[in-house]
Amino acid sequence: MSGAHCHLGFLLLVEAVLCAATMRFQDVVSHGRASPVTSHKNIQGWSSDQNKWNEKLYPFWEEGDPRWKDCWKGGRVTAKLDTDSPALVGSNVTFVVTLQFPKCQKEDNDGNIIYKRNCTQDLSAPQNQQLYVYNWTEWIDNCRWENCTGNHSHNVFPDGRPFPRYPGWRRRNFVYVFHTLGQYHQTTGRSSATLSVNTANITLGQHGMAVSVYRRGHAAYVPIARASATYLVTDKIPISVSMSQKHDRNISDSIFIKDSPITFDVKIHDPSFYLKNSAISYKWNFGDGSGLFVARSSSTSHTYTLQGNFTLNLTVQAIIPVPCKPVTPTAPPPTSAGKSLLSSTAATGATTNSDSTIIDSVEDNPDEGCHIYRYGYYRSDISVVEGILEVNIIQMTNIQITESQAENSLVDFVVTCQGSLPTDVCTVVSDPTCQVSKSVVCDPIVITDECLLTIRRAFEKPGTYCINITLGDDTSQALASALISVNRASPAGTTEGVFVFLGLLAVFATIGAFVLYKRYKQYKPIERSAGQAENQEGLTAYFSSFKAIFFPSSTERNPLLKSKPGIV
Repeated sequence: MSGAHCHLGFLLLVEAVLCAATMRFQDVVSHGRASPVTSHKNIQGWSSDQNKWNEKLYPFWEEGDPRWKDCWKGGRVTAKLDTDSPALVGSNVTFVVTLQFPKCQKEDNDGNIIYKRNCTQDLSAPQNQQLYVYNWTEWIDNCRWENCTGNHSHNVFPDGRPFPRYPGWRRRNFVYVFHTLGQYHQTTGRSSATLSVNTANITLGQHGMAVSVYRRGHAAYVPIARASATYLVTDKIPISVSMSQKHDRNISDSIFIKDSPITFDVKIHDPSFYLKNSAISYKWNFGDGSGLFVARSSSTSHTYTLQGNFTLNLTVQAIIPVPCKPVTPTAPPPTSAGKSLLSSTAATGATTNSDSTIIDSVEDNPDEGCHIYRYGYYRSDISVVEGILEVNIIQMTNIQITESQAENSLVDFVVTCQGSLPTDVCTVVSDPTCQVSKSVVCDPIVITDECLLTIRRAFEKPGTYCINITLGDDTSQALASALISVNRASPAGTTEGVFVFLGLLAVFATIGAFVLYKRYKQYKPIERSAGQAENQEGLTAYFSSFKAIFFPSSTERNPLLKSKPGIV
C-alpha cells in the first residue's frame, strides 16, 4: 500500500515538474523576465498570457543568443513599434509595427523579399542575376501546403489556433504576437502590421506594449525581431494649442505684441474619432481681466491691450452620447436618508468599478438620451510687449548718377513704422510677381528718436521689381511691399550722341518741309478761295504728324502714374 502511495506521489511530482517546465506566453513575450502577477479586465479579442506556448513550432531565444545573427540572410532585422497614444478612455489606441530590413532589401507586392547581390548592381550582369528573390511560399505551393507538414501543424499560431484564411493569407509570411496587461493578441502580416485596441476596459495610466515577430520557415517559425512601446490611457481630453500673430518674429517663445490680435487654434487628439458625435465647447480665460469667453469653434482670437505677463487657461468640455445603462431595482434602504441616496444614484446612473480607477457619470435625459462628460485642460504663461505694428514706404526716388556709376541705378526708399523702434532692416528684391527672389540685403540700424529712415538700394538692370522691406526687433517684425519701375539713368558720356541724333532729325524735317512747300506751291490756285483754309489745315496736320513721330511725349513724366501708390 505504501508502495502504491510512493508511486502516486512520484507521478504527481513528475507532472508538477512538467507543468512547471511548460513554456507559457508570459515567459516568451516578457522576454524571459518574470512579470508581476496582477489582475486586469479582459480586453475584447485578447487571451490570457497563462496559455501554453508551442515552443517546438515557435522557438524562444534569449537576448545574446548567437542564433539571432543567422536568423536573417544579409543582416539583422529590426522592428519599430509606434502608437498614437495618448488615448481618451473609451476610444481606440492604435499600434503600428514596421519591420526594417537590412540595406538593399525590400518586400515586393507578392510578399517576397528582394535584395541586390552584394548590395551593388552590376550593369554587365544579366537582369535576373542582379537581384535575388526569396520566395517564401515556393516550397508551400510545390507541395500544396497541406502535405508539407504533418497534421496541418504549420499554419497555426503559437497557442495552436489556425491562421484566418482570408484572401491572400498565404502571402503573409510574418507572425506578430502583441502583449500587454497580462494578455496577448496574435496576427499574421507582411512587413508591417496594425492593431487597434479599445480602452474601455483598460485602467487609467501608462502601460507597456510588447511585440514579438516570427518569420516563416520550413520546419518552424524563426524569431527575427522584438519591440516595445509605452502608451497612456487618460480620462482627460488630450489637447494642444498653437498660437500665432501677424508680426510675431518667434512663435515658440511665448512673447507676443500688444494691440495685435493673437490667433489660438485648439487641436484635439482623437485619431479614432471617438468624439465625432460629441458636443464640444471651449471656455477661455486670457488672464488680462477680460473675463470668460465660451466658444463652439476650435479657433479664436484675442488682443492684449496692455504689456505684461499673463496666464492663459482653457477648458474643453465634450458631451459624449452613450447607450443608457439599465437601472437594476434594489430593495429600499431602511432609512429615509438611504432612500434619498439610492434615488440620486439611480437617476444619474453613476457607476464605480472597484478594480479600475475609471469613474463614469452617465446622465439620462429622456429627450436626448444618455451622455457622459469629458474635460481637457490647457495652461500657458505668455508675455506681451511693445512691437513693430506697421511699416509704410512713403517715398521712392531715383538717384541721378555720374558716368562712373552708370553700371547701377540707385533708388532711395523713405520708410516709416508704428510701434517700437526697429533694430534691423532687410530688403528683398524679387521679380514682378513677387515669387522669385533676386537679392536679399540685411543691415543693422540704430534709431533713437522716431521711426523714419531712408534705405538706398542699387539695381543692376532696368525693369520692374517687387520690393519687400522688413523692419524688425528682437520679438517682432513687419514688412511693406511695392512695385517699382527702374529706368537706366542717362550718363554724361551719351549727351553728344543725343544732340547729333536731334540734329539729323532737324535736317530731315527741313527737307520734308521743302518738298511739301513745292508741292503746295505747284498746285496753289491763282485766286484765293474757300478751299485755301482747308489746305492750310492739311499742312498743319502733316506737321503735327511729323511732330508726333520725331518728338513723342514722355509717358514717364505723366503725373497720373505718380497718383498710383507703390509705382514710380
